[in-house]
Amino acid sequence: MAMAISAVSALPCSLLMAALMLLASIVEVQGITRYYEFNVTMANVTRLCSTKSIVTVNGQFPGPTLIAREGDRVVVRVTNHAQHNISLHWHGIRQLRTGWADGPAYITQCPIQTGQSYVYNYTITGQRGTLWWHAHISWLRATVYGPMVILPKLGVPYPFPAPYKEVPVIFGEWWKADTEVVIQQALQTGGGPNVSDAHTINGLPGPLYNCSAKDTYKLKVRPGKTYMLRLINAALNDELFFSIANHSLTVVEVDAVYVKPFTVDTLLIAPGQTTNVLLTAKPFYPAANYYMSAVTYSTTRPGTFDNTTVAGILEYEFPDAPASAPSFNKALPLYKPTLPALNDTNFVGNFTAKLRSLATKQYPAAVPKTVDKRFFFTVGLGTHPCPANTTCQGPTNTTQFAASMNNVSFVLPTKALLHSHFTGLSSGVYESDFPVAPLVPFNYTGTPPNNTNVANGTKLMVIPYGASVELVMQGTSILGIESHPLHLHGFNFFVVGQGYGNYDPVNDPAKFNLVDPVERNTVGVPAGGWVAIRFLADNPGVWFMHCHLEVHTTWGLRMAWLVLDGSLPHQKLLPPPSDLPKC
Repeated sequence: MAMAISAVSALPCSLLMAALMLLASIVEVQGITRYYEFNVTMANVTRLCSTKSIVTVNGQFPGPTLIAREGDRVVVRVTNHAQHNISLHWHGIRQLRTGWADGPAYITQCPIQTGQSYVYNYTITGQRGTLWWHAHISWLRATVYGPMVILPKLGVPYPFPAPYKEVPVIFGEWWKADTEVVIQQALQTGGGPNVSDAHTINGLPGPLYNCSAKDTYKLKVRPGKTYMLRLINAALNDELFFSIANHSLTVVEVDAVYVKPFTVDTLLIAPGQTTNVLLTAKPFYPAANYYMSAVTYSTTRPGTFDNTTVAGILEYEFPDAPASAPSFNKALPLYKPTLPALNDTNFVGNFTAKLRSLATKQYPAAVPKTVDKRFFFTVGLGTHPCPANTTCQGPTNTTQFAASMNNVSFVLPTKALLHSHFTGLSSGVYESDFPVAPLVPFNYTGTPPNNTNVANGTKLMVIPYGASVELVMQGTSILGIESHPLHLHGFNFFVVGQGYGNYDPVNDPAKFNLVDPVERNTVGVPAGGWVAIRFLADNPGVWFMHCHLEVHTTWGLRMAWLVLDGSLPHQKLLPPPSDLPKC
């Protein structure tokens, strides 16, 4: 660009202005390059009157907000100063032909080792809204995460009234213990891991926990103004209900895709999901404060979960208060929202049914109307036998917890799958025979089979470039009925159908929504039910798909798709960068 500017600088003034305007328009269309430095370091953080050393980015918890526009190139240099191997995932970014920047350890890259750096380099193509970034190795995303704000291209408005202010609100979990120790202990015993001690809003547990009143997120608003809350669920293991007392929320976007606006008092957000909502403050100063609260949604029985409530406080700016006045008036009444019962699946079903794509000329719902490849995956828990001469703390003392898709509990390789595929050196790393359907059909949501053991394997599903895919994911009742938020890397997909009980391949497809289904990157497989998605395999590479409940991913509820190169140059995976980490 510098050469282009110097070349036009000798032109007559009128031509120079025209040339500069042309260059500006090119930059605007193509986007700019935004550079970020992420230093992974340890930092001491105190919550709930307990201090511990956690892994952070740039010493921040939550980590820094990454801001870009649709069409921009993002270059993030990540340097690992911690004693843990690290990799970062840019959750929801399509990574068209740039799978090397996707981030899941041992899938698209080897992790960044201590003292090493890696540059994530990708372009945001056809996306705008709220996404997020997080560590994608072991359980390090417990503290390594942050928002991604992707603004529309310059001059392109939101398809709803512009808010007065935009605020990222990121939900998380807090453990007093080291989460790496928590999961290692669980894997050693074969039982479920200890649950978190608190939920957090923007890293703060709030006043409903002991020794936590000072660690409360507060959102100050002005009467009559509209705020866009960019909600992100970064929690490791909890789907969450969220509500603000005496206020309604208008949902306008999920997973960085606009939706037909609808208004609710309470919403559901699963780990991995993002939801943009409009909050309109009351027209007059209300002389009150309001809790903004989140609690777990869980149908797990008899499993354990964090059954605590995180609260922030919504407070109104007093019109005539001096700037030096305290921001929070304890004398005012403080209202709490009424949240659903923790296992309210009817609420969840009703809420998700309201999600619809805009399906306009500017924002079409390009759902595949025909299908080239159909797949049926069971999704749920299972067991592995206890190692010889040991006892376990799994469902029985002779079993340990496991999880699987189509009875395959995915084993992470010791070499990165994408590099193994690209170099043709895949022998001994993975097999290309992931089953297209369960090998042994059973009554998936009825009485579980006597044998709950699952197989181990590193198996990929291979599909040709450009294929239209329909995938039905069926929850099972093995070891209990629960929801599973499934995240697909490298793609958005359309949620064309969902229901409870066993999927009916004869009658259920007739009810599919092929007009305006919601488009997203993470979807909940309903507790005791199924969900059907469609997507176009237009992104060559190896793409992870996994439950975003981290304990289930650890137990093996994960797999990977291998999308082959197409015949044209723009349909082929780009070669790896020279600084790609080595295992």
